Amino acid sequence: MVNTSNIHSTRCEVAQNFPMKSYRWVIIALAFLAIIINYLDRSALSYAIGPLQETYGLTNTDFGLIASAFGVGYLVMTVGGGILVDRFGARKIWTLFAIFWSISCAAIGLATGFFWLFLFRMLLGVAEGPGFPALTRVCADWLPIKERARALAFALAAVPFASVIGAPLISHLIAIVGWRIMFFILGGVGIIWAVIWYVYFQDQPKNSRYVTTEELDYIEQEHGSMIHKTKTSWKFILSNRTLLINNYAFFTFGYLLFFAITWLPGYLEQTYHMHIKEVGWFLIAPWLTATILILVGGWISDFLWQKTKSIRIARLHIIWICQLLSVLCFLPVLFTHSIIVTAISISLGVGLGLMPNAAFYAINADLAYDRAATSLGIMDAAFAFAGILAPFLTGWIAHLTGSFTAAFSLMMILILSSALLIVTSKPISQDL
Repeated sequence: MVNTSNIHSTRCEVAQNFPMKSYRWVIIALAFLAIIINYLDRSALSYAIGPLQETYGLTNTDFGLIASAFGVGYLVMTVGGGILVDRFGARKIWTLFAIFWSISCAAIGLATGFFWLFLFRMLLGVAEGPGFPALTRVCADWLPIKERARALAFALAAVPFASVIGAPLISHLIAIVGWRIMFFILGGVGIIWAVIWYVYFQDQPKNSRYVTTEELDYIEQEHGSMIHKTKTSWKFILSNRTLLINNYAFFTFGYLLFFAITWLPGYLEQTYHMHIKEVGWFLIAPWLTATILILVGGWISDFLWQKTKSIRIARLHIIWICQLLSVLCFLPVLFTHSIIVTAISISLGVGLGLMPNAAFYAINADLAYDRAATSLGIMDAAFAFAGILAPFLTGWIAHLTGSFTAAFSLMMILILSSALLIVTSKPISQDL
């Protein structure tokens, strides 16, 4: 239990020694680092596809199954993780599971065949399950509504940015020290983050000695607003049409993301016969594009919220417009074998497809504030299901047809269906 009187007495002293008026953004930066580590861990396997297939004789279907194991574990834990975060707080839960995911990641380096690769990959999914519910809980508690989408955008920009640095970093680590040592190194980084998070984060800003009185007043100014005056029920979370549509849209978002993270390296190696180091540098472009566009998307969403106070305009319109543009940008990949056209199409397709990431998360905090992590856990379960389907179906279709054309087509159809669902849905009172 936090001694609030001691916190209050030391707050002025800390503020004098460390005159920081925006400590909430330090917390968001730490969350940013956690997500980078998460996505380095979960995407690392895709860069090891060559040596793993060579060492263990794995087919594309086998590799797709191993990659899908993450989604199985993630699906098991993401809803439960959201409930745990709402019950025990992001400080304890994120710290505990960060240690768990670090051990699971390092254990992949000890795998000796298909079974162990599948098992450790699944455990990694279990361990990372509470991560995004924890992020949503942190943003709901540490930020006023008008800053949520920007903060979420900043934190979620870590998803593609992890691949901006991870693509060349991981591919070169594999080339220099081998895939096993690479997983050991990533595991060690996660342990370091867990210690830092536990020391510098508190579940409520009022319990942090680094938050000034002025900043605390600023954070709490909207926490009593009309959007979340009533207590959120399970019935509301499971039946609200806006949340349900958002969940399906996030499923298609997840399908794109898992498709790209798991199979873009293999697609480039097998279709354009690139070396693993070339693949690493090539993939900087789409992930850097996505990083920039996620930040822009969060800024636009917050701008529209301040102007309209409408969830439909500030959140949902951002989602369907970006998804439609993403599908249009992917179209040339189906009809050309030019590496230049492919690079531009994939960069814009991935970037625009990931651009509304913050809007998905903000909807949960906007409509289900007091149970934001639980609501996000439900949404993330749809994302996890995509994490099972996308790696497996892509590998299976590529193995069956001998190319990735049909796999790209399926991904585009799913994204388009989400955009059409949002456009054709009838607005409800909470959206306006």
